[in-house]
Amino acid sequence: MSEISSTLDVAPMGAADMRRRLKAIFIGSVGNLVEWYDFYAYAAFSLYFAHLFFPGGDSVAQQLNAALLFAFGFLVRPLGGILFGYLADRKGRRIALTLSVTLMCFGSLIIAVTPTYASIGVAAPIVLLFARLLQGLSLGGEYGTSATYLSEVAHERHRGFFSSFQYVTLIGGQLLAIVVLLLLQKVFLTPEQLKSWGWRIPFVIGAMLAVVAAVMRRELQETTAFTDASKARRPESSLRSLMRYPRELLLVVGMTMGGTAAFYTYTTYMQKYLKLSVGLSDDQTTMVTAGSLIFAMLLQPVYGAISDRIGRKPLLIGFGVAGTLFTIPLLTSLQDAKGPIAAFLLIAMAWVIVSGYTSINAVVKAELFPTHVRATGVGLPYALTVSIFGGTAEPIALWFKSVGRESGFYYYLTACIAVSLVVYTLMRDTKKRSTIGQ
Repeated sequence: MSEISSTLDVAPMGAADMRRRLKAIFIGSVGNLVEWYDFYAYAAFSLYFAHLFFPGGDSVAQQLNAALLFAFGFLVRPLGGILFGYLADRKGRRIALTLSVTLMCFGSLIIAVTPTYASIGVAAPIVLLFARLLQGLSLGGEYGTSATYLSEVAHERHRGFFSSFQYVTLIGGQLLAIVVLLLLQKVFLTPEQLKSWGWRIPFVIGAMLAVVAAVMRRELQETTAFTDASKARRPESSLRSLMRYPRELLLVVGMTMGGTAAFYTYTTYMQKYLKLSVGLSDDQTTMVTAGSLIFAMLLQPVYGAISDRIGRKPLLIGFGVAGTLFTIPLLTSLQDAKGPIAAFLLIAMAWVIVSGYTSINAVVKAELFPTHVRATGVGLPYALTVSIFGGTAEPIALWFKSVGRESGFYYYLTACIAVSLVVYTLMRDTKKRSTIGQ
C-alpha cells in the first residue's frame, strides 16, 4: 500500500483536516485493539487451558500458576517501553507502532501451536512463558507510542476526547476476546472441545488480525510534532534526555499506581473473581464480563470530552476519592452478590469510578513531556508501574484467596488508589499547561 506522506498539525480544523485526523485515529486505534485482544485472550481463555500446562492441584492453584505467567508478561514491558520508545522518539511513531503489533503476532502464534504438558512436559509452560514475554515486550512499546500518537494527532480542543479512544480500544480488545469466547462456548464448540483444543482458536485469530493491523499501520500519517522536533533535535540518548524530567517521571509512576491496579482488577481478574468467588456459572461469568466491558467502553469518550471542558485534574481526583472510599464496600458487596444482574450493576458502579482515570491517563502523561522524549517518557515509567501494580493484581488477589484472606486484597487495592490520590492532588492540570504543540 502507498504511504501517506502528509503530516498532521494543530491548526483550526477544516473538513479535510478532520478527515485526516479521524483516519489516523481510527487506524491507530484499530491496531491498539488488536494488540490488547491478543494480550487479553490469554486471561480470557486461561480458565480452559491452565490444566493442560499446569497439571495437578485444585482449580485455584492452576489459575494462580496461569496468572503468574500473565504477570511475567509484564516484567519485560519496561524493556519494551525503552526499545519502542526509542524508535518512536528517534525514527517516528509509525514505525514503532507497526513493529509492536508485528511482534504481538508472533507471540500469539506461538501460544496457538504450543504443545501441552502431556506432550512435552515442563517445556510446555516454558514455551508459554516465552510467548507471554514477547507479548509483554510488544505491549510495553504499544502503550507509550499509541498514547503519544493519539495525543499528538488530536486537535488541542478535543485532545481528551480523541485520546480516550486508546482505552476504548484497550477495553475493546478484552471485549473482543470475551465475544470470541462466548461464540465458541455457545455456537461452535462443546465445553469438552473448548478445553481440549478449542482454546487455541482465539490465538490463531489474534495472529491473523495482527497481520492486518500491521499492514494498516504502514499507512499511518506521522505527526507534525514529531516531524518538527526531529529536524531541530540534537542526537542524544533517549534515557539521558529523559533523566532531565525526574518530576514528570515520578508523576507518571504515582498517578498510574492506583489506576492500573483498579483497571486490572475489574478487567483481567474480574472474570475469575465472578466464577471462583461470586459463584456464577461459565455463561453468567462471560455475559456479566462482556456487559461490564461494553459499559466501560461507552464511558471513556464521555469522560474524555468532559476533561476537555473542565480539565484533567478534577476527573483524576474524583477517581482517587471515590476509589478510596468505595472499593472495599463494592468488592465486599460483589462477593455477596445474588445473581448476575446484581454483579453487573456493582461492576458498572466500579467503572463509573475507574473511568475517571482510564479515560484520560494517556493524554495526561503525554502532556507532561516534550516531543523528543514523549513516547519514552510515557511508556517507560508507565510500564514499570504496571509491571509492579497492574500485572500483579490478579496473582495477589488469588494469593489472598488461596490463604483464606480474600478481603485483604480489597484493602491492598484501596491503599494503591489512596497513594495515587495524593499525587493527583499535588500535580498540575496538564490541560492548562500541556507541552504538546509547544
